[in-house]
Amino acid sequence: MIIETFPVGVLGCNCSLVIDPTRKEAVVIDPGGDFDAIRERLTARGATVRAIVHTHTHIDHVGATPELQRWTGAPARIHEADRFLYDMLPVQAAMLGMGAVERCDVEGDLHDAASVSVGGFELAVLHTPGHTPGSVSFSLSTGDTPLLFSGDTLFRGGIGRTDLWGGDTQLIMRSLRTRLLSLDDDTRVVPGHGPSTTIGEERRANPFLRGG
Repeated sequence: MIIETFPVGVLGCNCSLVIDPTRKEAVVIDPGGDFDAIRERLTARGATVRAIVHTHTHIDHVGATPELQRWTGAPARIHEADRFLYDMLPVQAAMLGMGAVERCDVEGDLHDAASVSVGGFELAVLHTPGHTPGSVSFSLSTGDTPLLFSGDTLFRGGIGRTDLWGGDTQLIMRSLRTRLLSLDDDTRVVPGHGPSTTIGEERRANPFLRGG
């Protein structure tokens, strides 16, 4: 399994490529910007994108989705509860001082317990609302070390903000304690921004979760 994570866009969203090296098929998680950089990495790997998935629909996580979809023809997928945020992209752009933004067709089928199967691997969908109503995390079993793409629900030493549209502090804490902290401590976490961590490290040291 090939996994590449790199920051994109003005807010440094972590975009991840998950690639089956045998079949050369890929999933792109959170293409928040810098389409050319995403395309170059996929081209270098000779990978064909089969799905574009999003942990949530804040503009910094979906900015390059239209270009990527146009280039690959792959479906773009979100949780339906975040569609209203996607429809608000012009408002989000205005808040950041950005110009006109492009939208594309998105499928709202990333419900809890759904899966995204590409090549020889499968991403399991965990609905983890709180940062946004439709926030999801993606779980991937890769050999001995499970991997979680947590979006903006969990960061190294922090958690997602809840003061934007649809944010809910009680809900994000419930998602963290009942869904993410139920995972094995050795689960490696790739957050929506910043460095990776593990569930065990966050359980021990994250001031929002210590003792959970």
